[in-house]
Amino acid sequence: MSLPQTERQPERIVIATRESRLALWQAEHVKARLEALYPACRVELLGMTTRGDQILDRPLAKVGGKGLFVKELETALLDGRADIAVHSMKDVPMQLGAEFVLPVISEREVPLDAFVSNRYERLADMPPGAVVGTSSLRRESQIHMQYPYLAVTSLRGNLDTRLRKLDEGRYDAIILAAAGLKRLGLGERIRSELPAEVSLPSAGQGALGIECLAGRLDLEAWLAPLHHPETAACVLAERAVSRALGGSCEVPLGAYAIVRDGQIWLRGFVSAPDGSRVVRTERNGPVDQAETLGLALAEELRVAGADEIMAALP
Repeated sequence: MSLPQTERQPERIVIATRESRLALWQAEHVKARLEALYPACRVELLGMTTRGDQILDRPLAKVGGKGLFVKELETALLDGRADIAVHSMKDVPMQLGAEFVLPVISEREVPLDAFVSNRYERLADMPPGAVVGTSSLRRESQIHMQYPYLAVTSLRGNLDTRLRKLDEGRYDAIILAAAGLKRLGLGERIRSELPAEVSLPSAGQGALGIECLAGRLDLEAWLAPLHHPETAACVLAERAVSRALGGSCEVPLGAYAIVRDGQIWLRGFVSAPDGSRVVRTERNGPVDQAETLGLALAEELRVAGADEIMAALP
């Protein structure tokens, strides 16, 4: 007689992952945690190159958005080559296909943006005309809002490529997610972390998600110890904001939540790409109503003018 699914131990789990150094770190991190939980289990990586990794000469907003980083991994789940896929939650489309679920959001690394420069300590130290590189309209719009005298230009490529371009002198500074730098042991490259008041993070930034096929209750049970409810509530609220507003790489939008005194404090904004117009708001609510809170904040942004800003986007 077979044991209930929650009591059976996994024999083999295959993780689909992109092959960038950061993506491989994230997959190895999950692999190590699973091996610690299930010593008899063979945990293997299936490395893949996605369309998002291949198209480096154009901004993501122009070629299909962050979903380009997950489509090939999801295909591997569908055809049985992999059991799970590990993603940076900020790269996961706001609408998952009905075939997929995200049963695990792991504990968050620092969710803030990082200022990286070989010349300056802070954005505020940079002189007029200095060049800042970023791949994100969200970051670009917030820099334009607060430092309109700086030049902001597109920066694509994996993390190592972006750092190399900075070191070659193509940029005076670049803005990256602090979490990626810290995970790869490159925290010393961070000159300063940008507080949320300066650069409100992207929905899900700093958190890892594990995706699998819907209905794989065995996998969901085995993965459950990796789930972090507080992080998951924050990410759920943030993604609700972005999803309600049609959030994508084409919309300069930020959403960031923290748990404080048993409540979620959620902030969000929508901006024109050049920072010429912005609407922002914030709300508090119970942790167990995270998604409702996010939808309510999105509606407040709409009432404040977000729809008009988005309608004017190119």
